[in-house]
Amino acid sequence: MPEQVDYSGMTVNERLFSAGILKAWDAAAESRNRKRMVELLSWVGLADQANQIVDAVLSIPKRYGF
Repeated sequence: MPEQVDYSGMTVNERLFSAGILKAWDAAAESRNRKRMVELLSWVGLADQANQIVDAVLSIPKRYGF
């Protein structure tokens, strides 16, 4: 699990990149691994919004580059 960082003011992608888990996020999104996506978002302080973010990405994957 990545170390605790102040992610306030960062976009989702900035948070994932700063935590060093952007590639893991991309792999999870490409394989539509919802559980892993939620887990990764939780690591970067987005636990409360994780389900909403994952729903958005999975509902229109091309919009998000997948």
